[in-house]
Amino acid sequence: MAAATQVLPDGYVRNEKGTHADFTKPIEQSLNDDRHYRLIRLNNDLEVMLIQDPNVDKSAAALDVHVGHLSDPKNLQGLAHFLEHLLFMGTAKYPRENEYSEFLAQHSGMSNAFTGLDNTNYYFEVGHAHLQGALDRFSQFFISPAFSENCKDRELRAVDSEHKKNLQSDSWRLFQLEKNLSSPDHPYHQFGTGNLETLEEAPGREGIDVRDELIKFHSKYYSANIMKLVILGREPLDQLTQWAIEMFSDIRNLGIQPPANTNPPWTAKELLRTTYVKPVKDVRSLEIKFPFPDQYPHYTIHPARYITHAIGHEGSGSILSLLKKKGWANNLAAGTSHGGIGFEFYKITVDLTKEGLAHYEDVTLIIFQYIEMLRREGVRPYIWDEITSLAATSFRFKEKSPASGYVSRLAGVMQRGYAPEWVLSGSYLIRGSDPKAVMEGLDALRVDTWKSHLVTQDTSVVPGGAFPLTEKWYGTEYHVENVSPALLERLRNLELDPALHLPGPNAFIPDNFETNKVPTENPLKTPILIKHTPQTRIWHKKDDVFWVPKVNMYFQLKSPLSYSSPSNNVKTQLYVSLLKDALTEYSYDADLAGLSYSLDTTVEGMILSVEGYNDKAHVLLQKVTEKMRTLEIDPERFHLIQDQMDRMYKNFKLEAPHQHAMYYMSYLTQEKLWTQEEKLAELKDLTPADIQAFYPALLARLHIEGLVHGNMAAEDALRAGTIIEEELAPKSLVPSELLSQRSHILPENCKAVYKRDVPDPDNVNSGLEYYLQIENAASKVSRARIQIMAQIINEPCFNQLRTKEQLGYLVFSGVRKQTGATGLRFILQSERDPVHLESRVENFLETRMKTYLEEMKPEEYEKQVNSLIQRKLEKDKNLRTETYRYWGQIVSGYYDFEELQDEVEEMRRTTLETMREFFQSSILPSARKAKKLSVHIQSQKVPAISTPPPPKEGEAPVENQEPGKLRDGNVMIDDLVGFKAGLELSRAPYPVVDLLRYSKL
Repeated sequence: MAAATQVLPDGYVRNEKGTHADFTKPIEQSLNDDRHYRLIRLNNDLEVMLIQDPNVDKSAAALDVHVGHLSDPKNLQGLAHFLEHLLFMGTAKYPRENEYSEFLAQHSGMSNAFTGLDNTNYYFEVGHAHLQGALDRFSQFFISPAFSENCKDRELRAVDSEHKKNLQSDSWRLFQLEKNLSSPDHPYHQFGTGNLETLEEAPGREGIDVRDELIKFHSKYYSANIMKLVILGREPLDQLTQWAIEMFSDIRNLGIQPPANTNPPWTAKELLRTTYVKPVKDVRSLEIKFPFPDQYPHYTIHPARYITHAIGHEGSGSILSLLKKKGWANNLAAGTSHGGIGFEFYKITVDLTKEGLAHYEDVTLIIFQYIEMLRREGVRPYIWDEITSLAATSFRFKEKSPASGYVSRLAGVMQRGYAPEWVLSGSYLIRGSDPKAVMEGLDALRVDTWKSHLVTQDTSVVPGGAFPLTEKWYGTEYHVENVSPALLERLRNLELDPALHLPGPNAFIPDNFETNKVPTENPLKTPILIKHTPQTRIWHKKDDVFWVPKVNMYFQLKSPLSYSSPSNNVKTQLYVSLLKDALTEYSYDADLAGLSYSLDTTVEGMILSVEGYNDKAHVLLQKVTEKMRTLEIDPERFHLIQDQMDRMYKNFKLEAPHQHAMYYMSYLTQEKLWTQEEKLAELKDLTPADIQAFYPALLARLHIEGLVHGNMAAEDALRAGTIIEEELAPKSLVPSELLSQRSHILPENCKAVYKRDVPDPDNVNSGLEYYLQIENAASKVSRARIQIMAQIINEPCFNQLRTKEQLGYLVFSGVRKQTGATGLRFILQSERDPVHLESRVENFLETRMKTYLEEMKPEEYEKQVNSLIQRKLEKDKNLRTETYRYWGQIVSGYYDFEELQDEVEEMRRTTLETMREFFQSSILPSARKAKKLSVHIQSQKVPAISTPPPPKEGEAPVENQEPGKLRDGNVMIDDLVGFKAGLELSRAPYPVVDLLRYSKL
């Protein structure tokens, strides 16, 4: 155990046993947070936040190391990320490479990690009874990692596959290009993900042993004093403290400072430049970026929030409001982006229209006019008070989130240098007022210290009409020019536009936070049906669990017209988009004040929701429904949104191959699904008059079904339903129109394959969804068995296909649940051919899983079933997760609010022998009852396949070298519609019980 540090930071007192130091000041926490916190400092200077939550289902822990890919050596770019991958692959105490993942999988757990610019974050969650075992395995990664030579070679390929997964992603491409165009003297310039070139081939040419360098990197930077640890569990704080001391005190303390670079990432050479970037998708955007002071030291005031509140505002007088009036923009986003220790960026991104693209310099001018207006206006107290008040309200009523995400975020926040007593509140609260700090932030947004990216496929706005340069790692085409002298001259002689002004006071800020709390030991398990007519059903549950002044109101507006044809589906989508566009200025204040609405299309019609603080929820609902009825279609906005939808439909073909595989699987198995091509064909000929004429007919006949859940009484829930009824005044649907869509049932012994090319000719990856259908989703027996099977298969599948065979970075197995049918699915994305992927999935089932089940001991099976049950019985973390659970049952059409308990009881009755029989009869590819459908999305490129290295002496060979082939009996689907026409349909969903059972009418 490391020796105690002599000098302790302020607030820490050495424990009398000498094992650690306790932080003695009270830790500020939300009034809504009932957890208990303790901050300690181990003798190796590791700071640990311990959290006791007696009610938590999942325990969790996270460790954040204050080093990221900014610290990569120039000749080993991606090393920090590679270390993050390899660290999980065994330790001296637990040498088996999947020991950790297997332990977590058997106890309702999961783990993940990510590498940032200046931090690397590792985290897990596990069933609450197994925290000690998980912590012991987790801690060893930071004490004695194995860095196995064989694992090293395989994880190199995982890193390379992860990079290739992102090659056609515009966000990754733009991020790397921004880095590539920064100062070569700053590590921000480097390539953080890494690939085979940077981590194997180039080092090999230079005679560098990458494993040795990995160990050196770990030895140099993985020091306890620049780590932060968070542990959350049910156990008393004294027990959690003891575990932290026992398991983490042996992490070495090198007494180092977090690595930082004093040079700026952008110098005068990089500023006042415009980069014209060719995207993969048809997008048009302007991003203006400034070097900005690191905001973490200013956490008590958060001065950048004032700036972002104004620049990013969408109401009257805002940048976006003026740009939309000119027809130049659809959306705008603004805010800080943390770079690393000591540096940050401020970014303003505008989604441009075609006209906006042609006027991108005028758009730039308007942005600087607004910034100058902010300078001249100074800091207005009413805006500052609003921001401060909203921040305090947000923290006061902060709800719980899933355990692993919470500890991961908190471990990262602990690196920011906040006062320890404010580590929970520092990211939220604003303490006092400092107009000078705000003005200093504004002074960083100068006309001589910015750069921009103009992202477009349109070469007409690119000087020279071409993108002559190519970025090294992603192949992004671009062109760089100095900002035009004419624009600089206009910026230096700014004249303010009178249309730009500060936001007015926000009328949506809530005043009433009363919840009328009456604690109960037996909260209601289901919502209550408080209105049931041919026109409307309203479900209600007054929040009796979380007691926050919030409400979630969801309404399904079922319309047989909305999805009756591709044309009507497109018209409905256009109507919804135009409505949202027209309400932007009005609803933005509500959104800022923690109250938002959404209106979305579905195959059944539309879903209208209002979520947030309940105080003014009816006001927003009234305005939205009124606008739904009275919307006047603006021809100019119509054409701009039509263009947005056109690009959205076309851009779908550039999504990742695995997403195409999932999409076509849904198309094949769903009763009705209009393709993007079908919708695109209808879109181009539509006019504003078409939508103006269509939407009254859409609203004329509806069935309204709503759920009002939260801090709202039954009479107010009824009033919400009445608002919709009276504003929209629809006629009722007939009962048969309330039936939902169904799924196609595959015939027994089906072996069908649908194959098509990846639409993007430059994507090196192929995609596969392999689906084994088990019909009758209404049967709790079928549902229980398929979920148990998915639970048992999950970890071995990942370990075999991803870790050992390295088929691709993306390997997933789980349940595909559809109306009337369910099944087991495998989703892979890889450079390998989809036929090979399918053959490896089937080989895994026929060999690895068959043997695994045959050899499984009853106690191992019980662990798996209990792990699944524990996960299913997890308590809702917050109001929204409880709402989603009820709403899911309502929109499913089954209204099976007891489904969870019924499935758990069935799982407890299901024996290992039953599951072996189920596997033999329905899951094995050779099984008589197996019903298999697979979708192959084949890359148009023929990549140079990188296969894993041969096994070391004593290791089993990995059987994935030989090209695979399809099993005999497979039928290729040439006619999609014809294939679907030959399939039977499942039963339509129907309530499992009489709905009046839930009624108090």
